[in-house]
Amino acid sequence: MKERGSGILLHITSLPSLYGIGDLGPGAYTFADFLAQSKQRFWQILPINPIDPVYGNSPYHSISAFASNLYLISPELMVQEGLLSKEDLEPLPAFSPDTVHYQEAITYKVRLFHKAYERFKSSVTSGYEEFVAHNAHWLDDFSLFQALKEHYNYKGWIEWPAEIRDRQPEALQTIRKSLHDRIERECFLHYVFHNQWSALKNYCNQQGINIFGDMPIYVDHDSVDVWKNPEMFQLDQAKRPSFVAGVPPDYFSESGQLWGNPLYRWDVLKENRYEWWIQRMKHNLALFDLVRIDHFRGLVAYWEVPADKTTAIEGKWVEVPAEDFFSVLLDHFPQSSIIAEDLGIITPDVRALMDQFQFPGMKVLLFAFDDDLGANPYLPHNHVENCVVYTGTHDNNTVKGWFDGEASQKAKANLFRYLGHELSSANIHWELIRLTMMSVAKMVIFPMQDFLGLGENDRMNRPSVAEGNWQWRLRPQHLTPELQEKISDMTRMYGRSG
Repeated sequence: MKERGSGILLHITSLPSLYGIGDLGPGAYTFADFLAQSKQRFWQILPINPIDPVYGNSPYHSISAFASNLYLISPELMVQEGLLSKEDLEPLPAFSPDTVHYQEAITYKVRLFHKAYERFKSSVTSGYEEFVAHNAHWLDDFSLFQALKEHYNYKGWIEWPAEIRDRQPEALQTIRKSLHDRIERECFLHYVFHNQWSALKNYCNQQGINIFGDMPIYVDHDSVDVWKNPEMFQLDQAKRPSFVAGVPPDYFSESGQLWGNPLYRWDVLKENRYEWWIQRMKHNLALFDLVRIDHFRGLVAYWEVPADKTTAIEGKWVEVPAEDFFSVLLDHFPQSSIIAEDLGIITPDVRALMDQFQFPGMKVLLFAFDDDLGANPYLPHNHVENCVVYTGTHDNNTVKGWFDGEASQKAKANLFRYLGHELSSANIHWELIRLTMMSVAKMVIFPMQDFLGLGENDRMNRPSVAEGNWQWRLRPQHLTPELQEKISDMTRMYGRSG
């Protein structure tokens, strides 16, 4: 981050579209135009890996570290690409524009995907063949994994026949032939996603907007990554997790968070010089200009919980060969492309490593007012240039929701003392946006909900709550010329317009 800049956090699923879920179509380009006209330099999104209703459609739970969420494909662009006709889009369900309709949107799009593939497979292009060859290191196994999932009625890979579960070569070769068409359809859809994503990213980059992506640290046990590389994870003899990931009690949860993901075997990763991580980072930096590593501290030391526990309280910290890992990683990639999510309980060893490699961390303004105003690291006067400042993240309440229902009387009193005046709920979001813009930090990011002054009902996620998350939608009428001008004016005022 060489220059001051600001940006907006808005996930692709939250974009306006006619098809029940935000996608890579016209709504994405309209939002990119809004960003450019508002003098923003960053568009931050959440992970774009495949989602699963079993995990509440969370983008942080996925069956692949490399594959993409195909439900972000735009039907309108598929029509433009000659893969569908306008008539194919009918009948269009009556989706409400206020929320993401995951199941209905998936059902609708799967029907379109079948039609598009049938049209495409009679005229396979050289571009498709090049894409499949270039991505074979992950796409070969993922497309087979998806075909097997469907073939075995969506059971976890641990329940598949032993010869398939254990990846016996002859068995895989035989079943790959029998599932050829389903495998090809999966490859085709990832090709469509790749083309649509690349076009959107190029459009943003041409307007001076960097795409700021997000990479979950872990994968699910029922993922292609664990099925393909069981030796890389802490599994028992039956290939089930022996220990799982989480975090101890913190701001978000009194009992901690038990995520349940299998943990890495860092001794195995170190032996092969972190090949899987290098491939993963290369893949992500082809998709994004910047990557936030979620739960960064788990790459220095991770919270290990026995797999039979029901909460994250009974865990322990286990060290990672972090210095060696990041030294190898940064031989391949620029340090400036990595942002460390360092919220929660952060120990001195994590801070020391971040300083050593100069990884920018995160500061959240909503965390700034509960304690001593002089020393709180989240307050603007304690910020440093090499960090990313947020009013809040996707896991926080909105600024207005925090002020109306979450902030203690002490926090409000501290906020008013810090500002030098009292204020009402109606203007709280602009005051905190201004404070954030004023920061010495090179990069500041705002959830779109905060620019709109929306309340708790419009937050993106409630950590440790399984249902009802990831559903918020932006409405076209939200992007007014007045809002654009107000954001643009403040961005220029505080030297963030580039």
